[in-house]
Amino acid sequence: MGEPEDIPNWHGLYKAALSESDANKLPTRIEEARRALIARVRELFEDSTNSGGETHCIEGALYVLHAMESTLRWKTKDRRRTARPE
Repeated sequence: MGEPEDIPNWHGLYKAALSESDANKLPTRIEEARRALIARVRELFEDSTNSGGETHCIEGALYVLHAMESTLRWKTKDRRRTARPE
């Protein structure tokens, strides 16, 4: 099922990143969503009629993606540390 036309493309990719449970696929999902968000920001920048509401949502989404990526890096680093024989 696709997104309704009035919901931007970034929204579906963002939801996919949020719901990804496979840690190996998560970095790709985050990057796909981030690229779509940045592309949309560029579109909105060029649109002088933009009310700012979507821009605010995008800022929040980018923040969440950054937090997810940081957490994933931290968990990966922690796994490597605990996997080393002493």
